[in-house]
Amino acid sequence: MTKSIATSVLALGCLAGSAFAANSVQGEYIEARTADVFTGACFANSEVGSVGQLAVMGWRVGKGSFNGVKLDGLSVVGVLKANNTLGDVHNSAYPVKSVLIVDERASLEQRLALEAFAKRMGGDLLQDVVKVNYLPVDFKIENNNVHSATAKLTAGTLATIETRALAGKDAHCSNEEVWYLPLTKVSHAMPAFTLAHQYKGEGLGGTWSSPDKRSAFVASFQLND
Repeated sequence: MTKSIATSVLALGCLAGSAFAANSVQGEYIEARTADVFTGACFANSEVGSVGQLAVMGWRVGKGSFNGVKLDGLSVVGVLKANNTLGDVHNSAYPVKSVLIVDERASLEQRLALEAFAKRMGGDLLQDVVKVNYLPVDFKIENNNVHSATAKLTAGTLATIETRALAGKDAHCSNEEVWYLPLTKVSHAMPAFTLAHQYKGEGLGGTWSSPDKRSAFVASFQLND
């Protein structure tokens, strides 16, 4: 009996090990919102509750697998419309509706894995997905270095983010800081100046364009479970 229990425990341990290995993903991440994420209190207070409900977020898998499916080189994008300013600690942003844009190069199995991966990384922000699109997704970071904060994401003709590094000319007061954290878990994030941030698709009750703000993050991520 003892031997049987030990064998069962060992088998469960092997299954747990397999599940752990199934989700090991690393790569790059970008997001942009309709409110500044790097700012001072006076600017942040003027925006909270009135803007910042809209965002685009994107992941490019450098290497790894999710749910046992290899995703090397593929990307997925989430587009958000919240009820309130995303990141506001005093008022809930929910309910949040979202649209997913999945790399059209992915196989059917990979598409399902990318959708599941995005929902895992986005958490509650990506639980109410009203539409899924399959389009070409291109995500490039200058010199493959997130520290440059210079990046561009395009998802077909529906969503675009383009950023550059923050500069002295972007300081409007003397107390700017990272006011909001990234919308998902990242390994390292650099706030960035948003040259372009737009969504032209359906499903969220409208489109938007919100350039020329200190409203983006360029980051790396790593998921291991």
